[in-house]
Amino acid sequence: MGSNKLLLPWEGTILLRHAATTALAAGLSPLVVVLGHEGARAEAALAGLPFVLARNADFASGIGSSLREGFRAVPDGCAGAVVLLADMPFVTARMVRALAERFYGAAVPLVLSSYGDVHAPPTLYGRDLFPELRALGDGACSQGLMRRHRHESLTLGWPPSALIDLDEPGDLEAARGRAKRS
Repeated sequence: MGSNKLLLPWEGTILLRHAATTALAAGLSPLVVVLGHEGARAEAALAGLPFVLARNADFASGIGSSLREGFRAVPDGCAGAVVLLADMPFVTARMVRALAERFYGAAVPLVLSSYGDVHAPPTLYGRDLFPELRALGDGACSQGLMRRHRHESLTLGWPPSALIDLDEPGDLEAARGRAKRS
């Protein structure tokens, strides 16, 4: 993206704060925010919001290190945790609440989101999966864990149009255009 995408403007705020307020509006508590690159700037952008900070000093090694640090910061009393990415601005509080409702209603350790044929966040992991997530290697992601536990998971389907992942400058402009049309 050429700059820290968490700090990019999005609908009157920035992507990071948008994701945090989405999680809070969904009723997630506590909100654990994993920050690495330019962590102090990102933390300042969340001023006034209730959150637990998980610092990832090893952020350059990949998403596995962020997942690991985030799950290490989840308090012991939490039955589950939702992974929500700041660069997916079309994920809504309604979607996140639906994951939690399915989790509590079905007593499964994993609730996945599907956008057509693509699985992507938000994803809800039950406490029984935390040890595996806390042990992820730096270059790893949670895909292997999801494959191992697929037989004991539920999947919620979302419109493929909600799967917008902002990785390149053109992605951001396309998403802004789509948001204006919605």
